[in-house]
Amino acid sequence: MTITLNHALIPARDHLAAADFLASVLDLPRLPPDGQGGHFAPVRVNDTLTLEFVADERPAAQHLAFDVDPETFDGILARLTAAGVPFGDDPSDPANGSTAHPLCARGLYFVDPDGHLWEVMSPA
Repeated sequence: MTITLNHALIPARDHLAAADFLASVLDLPRLPPDGQGGHFAPVRVNDTLTLEFVADERPAAQHLAFDVDPETFDGILARLTAAGVPFGDDPSDPANGSTAHPLCARGLYFVDPDGHLWEVMSPA
């Protein structure tokens, strides 16, 4: 059997708002709350991966990276721009406005309200 990642927990001060934010930026489905008492706010990334946002008063920042096709990249960039969310091509300066990523044709980083560093990479 191939090993696949089923889900990852993402801590957030407001797990519902954090899930809504990421789902809107990446244009992903935001699923209904689940878990005991609905304490998870899930975002479906693909058929095998769900990000489960969970409430945490002091979330430790994480870094997650996604490979996307050029059309998806364009949509994410447009939604970030429309929402006024800073982005950049350098993890140490994720607000520099560039998409000239050093590891791929185009890529960007953005930081969510909980300090998580999200990365999106496209081959073209």
